[in-house]
Amino acid sequence: MSDECHVCLLGLIFLSSLLTGISGVKVTNVFISSGENVRLSCNNALHDLKSTTWFYNRFRDSAAVELIYLGIKKKDTESHERLSLGSDCSLNIRNISKEDYGSYTCRQYVNGDQKQGPDAHVYLHILHVSSSQTEISAGRSVTLFCQLYSFAEVSCDDRIRSERIELFWVNQAGVKLTRSDSRYQILSSSDHCIITLNTTLLNEDHNREWRCEVTQRDQVKSSVTYTVKSSGEKQAHQSVMEEFLLDVQL
Repeated sequence: MSDECHVCLLGLIFLSSLLTGISGVKVTNVFISSGENVRLSCNNALHDLKSTTWFYNRFRDSAAVELIYLGIKKKDTESHERLSLGSDCSLNIRNISKEDYGSYTCRQYVNGDQKQGPDAHVYLHILHVSSSQTEISAGRSVTLFCQLYSFAEVSCDDRIRSERIELFWVNQAGVKLTRSDSRYQILSSSDHCIITLNTTLLNEDHNREWRCEVTQRDQVKSSVTYTVKSSGEKQAHQSVMEEFLLDVQL
């Protein structure tokens, strides 16, 4: 092969890497909190539902699962009832749960078997908050867990560094809570994409909101709000009502 052909070949390889990215695959990242609805775009030229197939992978090495095959929903998937196909071939998922995180791929075909353009890849990241306590009352300690569930192509630690992703807690006023505040104990675990908030509840914390946010390159991508409902307040209210009813009966 001549030197000129070598130069041309190297030029094509370099151009291809610029267009598709270092990994060879262009990926769209979507962040959403559990309980919400989401729309995943196909990003291909055809708006023909019968040409569209959607695949799902939760883990990098797991086998792909067909969610939609040539415009028809597969009935043997866990999320079957919550899926629908948009008129633009987007995949709509209702009432997102933390188990829905992963990699979604849209592939389109022409004349049944000829692939139309490159696949559209979407990584769906789910933000979820849970509590260590089921009974919450003033004077008791509570720990809130905020976790970002992400497709395991790389470790969470690597993703946080490369994508500049940050998890943090804010109060009702939108002020970021820090470790310097003696009332809160905040612990982050980057390798698992978890940040915890521990505090001892006060009487005035009833109906108080704490919000966990995820940012990418300093832009808020999603958030989840946890509202404290003190069981002590509820029990006290019930006791007052019981005394009132007793007085009425007497």
